[in-house]
Amino acid sequence: MTKNYRVVTRGTDGSIRIRDYDKPEPLLKMHSQIGIEDSSTDLSLRGQPVFRGLIGPMPDGKGVVRYESPDVFESLTKDWASAKPVRRTRRRRAAAPAEQNVDSTSEA
Repeated sequence: MTKNYRVVTRGTDGSIRIRDYDKPEPLLKMHSQIGIEDSSTDLSLRGQPVFRGLIGPMPDGKGVVRYESPDVFESLTKDWASAKPVRRTRRRRAAAPAEQNVDSTSEA
């Protein structure tokens, strides 16, 4: 299976920039490799390069290896941690027809 590499950084205007690569070679030219991922619980990440100045590798969908700059990682993690979960309400089942009929002959 071929892997795609995604690098997420912040632009000079503060916007998030995402660049995708088909091979790790362009990343090796831009960043210094300082190791190889060998302890990830996601087995598809094992053997992927670890770069100085980037957080990762981390999975980002099927077949995509993601790296983030430290400031993007910090801000996205804070956003993720502070997001409130969506509260879902359960639909109440309609009462069974036998329960809806009240016996009119019984009086208290």
